[in-house]
Amino acid sequence: MTIYVWGYLREYEKERADILDAVDKVFGSGLLVWGPSVGEFERDFAAYHGVPHCAAVDNGTNALVLALRALGVGPGDEVVTVSNTAAPTVIAIDTVGATPVFVDVHPGTYLMDVAQVESVITERTRCLLPVHLYGQCVDMAPLEALAAKHDLVILEDCAQSHGARHKGRIAGSMGQAGAFSFYPTKVLGAYGHGGATITADPEIDRELRRLRYYGMEESRYYVVQTPGQNSRLDEVHAEILRRKLGRLDDYIAARRLAADRYAGALAGTDVVTPVLAPGNDHVYYVYVVRHPRRDKIIERMKAYDISLNISYPWPVHTMTGFAHLGYAKGSLPVTEEVADEIFSLPMYPSVLGEDQEKVIDALREILATL
Repeated sequence: MTIYVWGYLREYEKERADILDAVDKVFGSGLLVWGPSVGEFERDFAAYHGVPHCAAVDNGTNALVLALRALGVGPGDEVVTVSNTAAPTVIAIDTVGATPVFVDVHPGTYLMDVAQVESVITERTRCLLPVHLYGQCVDMAPLEALAAKHDLVILEDCAQSHGARHKGRIAGSMGQAGAFSFYPTKVLGAYGHGGATITADPEIDRELRRLRYYGMEESRYYVVQTPGQNSRLDEVHAEILRRKLGRLDDYIAARRLAADRYAGALAGTDVVTPVLAPGNDHVYYVYVVRHPRRDKIIERMKAYDISLNISYPWPVHTMTGFAHLGYAKGSLPVTEEVADEIFSLPMYPSVLGEDQEKVIDALREILATL
């Protein structure tokens, strides 16, 4: 069978009884939407992050969109972020009518180069949006200082960093809000779409809850306070996520073991393995490596029934849909350079064992003949 960058079937086999019990519990409850599981998951997820509030929504993109709106970001505002990210980060900014402003990334970690941020802050800047990419956190202290200096808000994009920590603080708890995705591939993934935003601010949480339910107060249905949208998390996904949350630390431990094994096996080769930023605890959502002959490696791995991936081959600022932002080729040189060389090796808790052995053996054979 082909080995892909991500797979869930072995995990499902192990957890099948609990997953099906979760589904049966919800289906037999008579409450498919707005039942107790959403609230229970929200409480548990908030507690895991050491914050008082969590608003669960239908997907990670809307977690960002609604968070931006709840933070008061809208038309005429600028949001500083990176181009080396999944497009939904930038789509969310565009959706609320704000303008994304990009800074380059660090050449070692591929995370936001925080030293560049102040140079792009203008009188229109409203929000700093660091992306905790690939499973580790951006250096937050300088961003927090800039936010305080320029009266800005910070929204953390935590779609790839469930459980990651920076100098002891968990991803999502360091800004005014943190947005998460529970897409199936994530470190904490549902069996479908899902998302959430966490915050320590009760007013932000209250606005999030209104916005996810058409703009209505949950205690006053049918009365729109602020026009919102239908972005509720379904009960069945909430119940599955609530149960999987109890296993999140185990998932992270397995990913770290797999990462250590890759690093050891690739030591001494010319593949550049992930760099751990100071103060970070990495959760390895994806295992991104770098090689100047990336495309050749990916093509040759197919002969071993191994399908690799690139996260991400096209920086957002180079996409046709964002050409109006005016970023010419070469404007973000590090981002553009790494996009030509990075690729992802299979990474998921159950990759440990035979699958990972095959990937390592195949990759080493190919590297020896390049």
